[in-house]
Amino acid sequence: MAPIYSSFSAVSTALLISVVASFLMAASAGNFYQDFDITWGDGRAKILNNGELLTLSLDKTSGSGFQSKNEYLFGKIDMQLKLVPGNSAGTVTAYYPRQGKQRTAVLPLFDPTADFHTYSILWNPQRIIFSVDGTPIREFKNSESIGVPYPKNQPMRIYSSLWNADDWATRGGLVKTDWSQAPFTASYRNFNADACIWSSGASSCSSNTPTSSSTSTEWYSQELDSTSQERMKWVQKNYMIYNYCTDTKRFPQGLPPECTATTIWDSPPWLSQVLDFKDQQKMKWVEDNYMIYNYCADAGRFPRGLPTECTVT
Repeated sequence: MAPIYSSFSAVSTALLISVVASFLMAASAGNFYQDFDITWGDGRAKILNNGELLTLSLDKTSGSGFQSKNEYLFGKIDMQLKLVPGNSAGTVTAYYPRQGKQRTAVLPLFDPTADFHTYSILWNPQRIIFSVDGTPIREFKNSESIGVPYPKNQPMRIYSSLWNADDWATRGGLVKTDWSQAPFTASYRNFNADACIWSSGASSCSSNTPTSSSTSTEWYSQELDSTSQERMKWVQKNYMIYNYCTDTKRFPQGLPPECTATTIWDSPPWLSQVLDFKDQQKMKWVEDNYMIYNYCADAGRFPRGLPTECTVT
C-alpha cells in the first residue's frame, strides 16, 4: 500500500500478547526502542525520552526513515505525528504500510505542524479505513469478487520517512527547498497497535473468525456507520485534491476495476467535472486579456521543444 499520509500526514512494540476468547492478538502501547528500527539517515533519526518520542530530520545532505520491527496482518494501528513547521516547501513526510500502488491525496483539516494529531489505519479482512483524529478520510473495501486485489494474505511493516522532493512536490519543482530553514524535523509519539503479528510464516491470531465481544477485537469486523460515512464524504468533497480513480492519464488503457464500483469509492462529482462551452469562452477571454506568462510560449525555457501538452489544441 502506498503512502497514506504524505507531506501532511502516510507502525510495532515489545508486543503484549493476550488471549481474548480464541483470538490471540498483540496489544502494543508504544516504545520506539522496542517497536521500530531506524533504517537510514546517518544519525538524523533519533529516539528520545526513554523511547517515548521519535524524530526524523532532513538537511541538504540526507533525510531519514524508520520501519516497524514486526510485520502485521490485520489490526488497528495509531500513531501521533507532528509535521515539519514553518516554510517546509519541498519536503515530504510519508507514513504508510508498504503494499500496493493506489494513491489519493487529502488536504489536512487542521495545521498539522502546530500540534500532534492521531493518524490511524484499521485493516481487517473486509476493509481498510484511514482516519485522522477519528475522522475517516478513505475506505478501501475488499472487492476481490470483481477482480480487485486485497491484502488479506500479505503481511506489512509500517514505514515512515522524511525526504527532499523539491524536484516534483512543489508546482512540479518550480519552488525549491529553502535550506536556510534546515534541519527540518517531524516528530512521532504514542504508537499503539492492536494487531495480528506475522512471524515465521504464521499469524499470532489463532482464529480468523473471533467471536469475542471485547472492544479490543472490534476492529476485526468494524465498518463505518452512517454518520462516519457522511463525515468521510464531507472530507472527500471539501479536502480531496487527488483521486487515482479520476486520473485517466495515469491509466490510458482504462481505470482500475474498483474505480467503477461505487461500493468501494464514491468520488465527489467535481473530481470529474469539465468546463462547458460558456466557461471555456470566459476562460479564454481572461487568458487573452490578463495572462502575463504562459510556459507554453516560453521557447527559451524549452530549447529542445515545448512540452507535449503545449501542442495539444
